[in-house]
Amino acid sequence: MIAAGTLIGLSVPMAFRTEPANTPITVRTTVQAGQLMSAPQVPFAGMTWRDYHGVLLPYSADNGPRDTENDLATGFTQTPRGALLAAVHITVRANMRWGPKVFEPTIEDQVIGPDADALLVAAREAYEELRGDRPDGEALGRAYVVLEGFRWQGYSPAAASVDLVSAGPGDSEVTVRAVTRVQVQWQGGDWRVVGPPGGTWAGSAAPVDSTDGYVRFPGGGA
Repeated sequence: MIAAGTLIGLSVPMAFRTEPANTPITVRTTVQAGQLMSAPQVPFAGMTWRDYHGVLLPYSADNGPRDTENDLATGFTQTPRGALLAAVHITVRANMRWGPKVFEPTIEDQVIGPDADALLVAAREAYEELRGDRPDGEALGRAYVVLEGFRWQGYSPAAASVDLVSAGPGDSEVTVRAVTRVQVQWQGGDWRVVGPPGGTWAGSAAPVDSTDGYVRFPGGGA
């Protein structure tokens, strides 16, 4: 089972198992704040939801991902919706749960910045710790997470920052909800995720008790 917070991160920070608090979020700055529009509109028309090993993810024929071969996701448009879709798909696939055939090329090709290598090391270590008697390279099983909503921190055609809210079962069957800040940057003709500080999403995430103040995903997401 994969709990909320691990939709994006590698493990559930202890803060996710406590009462929500004003936990500071650490991010890597990619562009000057003045270059970002605060909250661009993202239309949901034409967006569909598909199961990805237990997680329903949004897809758009117009905005991406255009290529989902080998369980990967590439090809997003240089638009607000393309940036949002890239943030979701890349961070989910960077999780070690799907095995090295997914998380390794995702991180190597679609995660940038000074902490990308540390994220790859952390994913490999977490995978080895959790795979047990499974054959090397095998996925660790389905997830039980719902992607509930988002809130822009800023957007430009060069970079964007968005908070993603996910929820799932925690200890004692209590729903755990977390918000994770994801930054993307347009590079090489596609969006890339900026690796989290120190190679862990724990510092970029915090618990939340509701989706108030966030744009809720329609249909399959929430």
